[in-house]
Amino acid sequence: PLTLEEVRMLVELFYLPYHHGALAQELLEHFRWLRANSLSVGVPATAPDACGGTRWRGRAQSFQLLCARTCRLHSRFVSTAGRALLYDLHPYLWDIRNLLLAASAFVLWLGCQSITAPILLGRDAEPWARRGGLFGELQALLPVGNSCDLFYHPPPLFPSSQLYLLRPLLPLDKVGAMAWRGGWSEVSQGLQAQLSCAPTVAGRLLGSFLSLSPEYTFVLEDEGGPCGYAAGALHAEGFLQQRDSSWLPAIRHKYPADLGAGGPALGQEAVLFFHAEPLAVPQPVLRRFPSLVQLGTAPRVLDVGASRSLALCLLSALRANGSRGVFCQVSDTDRQQLSFYSKLG
Repeated sequence: PLTLEEVRMLVELFYLPYHHGALAQELLEHFRWLRANSLSVGVPATAPDACGGTRWRGRAQSFQLLCARTCRLHSRFVSTAGRALLYDLHPYLWDIRNLLLAASAFVLWLGCQSITAPILLGRDAEPWARRGGLFGELQALLPVGNSCDLFYHPPPLFPSSQLYLLRPLLPLDKVGAMAWRGGWSEVSQGLQAQLSCAPTVAGRLLGSFLSLSPEYTFVLEDEGGPCGYAAGALHAEGFLQQRDSSWLPAIRHKYPADLGAGGPALGQEAVLFFHAEPLAVPQPVLRRFPSLVQLGTAPRVLDVGASRSLALCLLSALRANGSRGVFCQVSDTDRQQLSFYSKLG
């Protein structure tokens, strides 16, 4: 059964509409302070205000621990609560879990930036547009908090106790490479900042982002390892030009068109993909939506909340550095990707 401490956490997260419990108040105070003081991150140790960066990282670690405790509470609640209580309270706890996954990854991303731009917010949303309680206040603190449609989605019919971790791409990810075999059947050994493995579906989708825009790449993990990704390019026009002028020629030289001949169909298709000329993005699209995004999850990720958290943290990072709109490129024959984006809304 739930412990007394876990029940206390549950009560503090949903205390009163305009009065938060101690845990919720601590989460909000940390997040407000970390966002307001993010420019102190990356200060050299010899600088006069280096202590500001140390303090920021200390509070960031405290915030991460609180987020992790809340995510564990969600998992424990799904596993142990009676069915009637579970279906009454799960939607609220699921919402908070998803928002904290995104907020935690966003704070980690702020800590990875050597130069952090001022966080930009849109015009204030109408009061009725946001929910009340802790969820609404956390939503308002994200750079995309005014895009209310991103935050409204029904909970799953069958609650899952799966624990997830969402984080930015880290140097440790160079140990392995993410690869989907047979389309999306397996995710193996994490991500790699420079794809050095043979071209695969992951190489097609992620290679240019990992090489040219790794600072806007996020990884979703579960108990089985990496199970999803979100990648973006802040200035899509420059990114696409660099991809076509330098990255693609290098990949074509490394993997000649006849390399996949006689091999597995997937490998041959992946090699030929790199030798096809990419479709040009119309200028009106680039002017209105200056940033490019790409997201995906493994088939075992059945909880759409985790996928939405991926989208929220990527869009927050792009918005924090001034992006005013994003687009993605999807083949009209790729039913899997079309279905994935449709579920995101």
